[in-house]
Amino acid sequence: MRPPTTLADIIPPAHPAPWPEAMADQAGMNWMFLEEAARFATENETPWPHDLRLHLESGFFEPPPDNEILGPIRPRGPANGLLLRNGWKVASWGETDQVDFTFSAAKSYLSLLAGIAWTDGLIPDLDEPVRKRVDDGGFDAAQNAPITWRHLLQNTSEWEGTLFGKSDRIDRNRNLGLEGRGRKGDLRPLQPPGTHWEYNDVRVNRLALALLRIFRRPLPEVFAERIMHPIGASDTWSWHGYRTSSVEVDGRMIESVSGGTHWGGGMLIHAEDQARIGLLMLNRGRWGERQVIPEAWVDLSFTPCPLNRNYGLLWWLNTGGGRYPSAPEDSVMATGAGGNVTWIVPSRGLVAVLRWTDPGAIDTFTRLIMQALEE
Repeated sequence: MRPPTTLADIIPPAHPAPWPEAMADQAGMNWMFLEEAARFATENETPWPHDLRLHLESGFFEPPPDNEILGPIRPRGPANGLLLRNGWKVASWGETDQVDFTFSAAKSYLSLLAGIAWTDGLIPDLDEPVRKRVDDGGFDAAQNAPITWRHLLQNTSEWEGTLFGKSDRIDRNRNLGLEGRGRKGDLRPLQPPGTHWEYNDVRVNRLALALLRIFRRPLPEVFAERIMHPIGASDTWSWHGYRTSSVEVDGRMIESVSGGTHWGGGMLIHAEDQARIGLLMLNRGRWGERQVIPEAWVDLSFTPCPLNRNYGLLWWLNTGGGRYPSAPEDSVMATGAGGNVTWIVPSRGLVAVLRWTDPGAIDTFTRLIMQALEE
């Protein structure tokens, strides 16, 4: 149960109407800690350079030739973000309508699309082998044949192969705690699907292609129609794949989008649209009178994976404070490299969007927000 405030829950009007704002005391928050949190986020910008192409080509994720950029990329803007309580904007910093790549936060958006496919009966059973409905050769090999939708959504698939010019080997033995500093790509023996957790962008892109195969439509088109339009988002966002990722579907070529910006491409979006997605999940898939995503899918998305209790269905969790010790245990995050986080706290009615915040500073930000709450 959320603690009471003087604010009733609201749903913001559709873009471009201004987002309703509330004072800190109306939101049951201490204005000094709230201002300190906004100042802290502004002053602790990611150490990444503004030239994202230079950063990717520098070998941050992996050395040449595996770091070849295949999708669009452009410079990022400065740090920005906002905080919602019960749907009301109570703090913001920087230019929240600044459209930027959001890296792996896009993986959580693929989860939403999987939820739409599940709702529509295109994925009737998450534990059904993907090859039963996707017959494109990607799940024919003995290693890949047993892979289910749940495996792909939990990052436990152990899918083996090369997709759009990138081998799954690139992200094998990837340690997110050492991202940009640790070795990866070792040819370790693959495990049976469902028995090993690994964060692997090639495998997430394989999920995106599988979803395209069953929708038989461009995923950005489905995302706009089923998610973004119902929640009143802007039309400034866009979702991209690679120059190598177009596939033939029913006689036309469709670009398969990526689940991040590891090799360029991915989702371009601003903080206010991300806040709408966060508010949708805070409200368990409901937007006003419309159930955009079934509550049952939200529950599935936020259920810990047995192999990584801090991960659900392409959403980060905070089981036992394992992700951010200062944040409540029921916190849920869509997280992208470079300090791009949508932080959702259902028990407190909170949604925060941080763009280009130093990843090492995010736990302190959550501590300041929790200190701002007046019990």
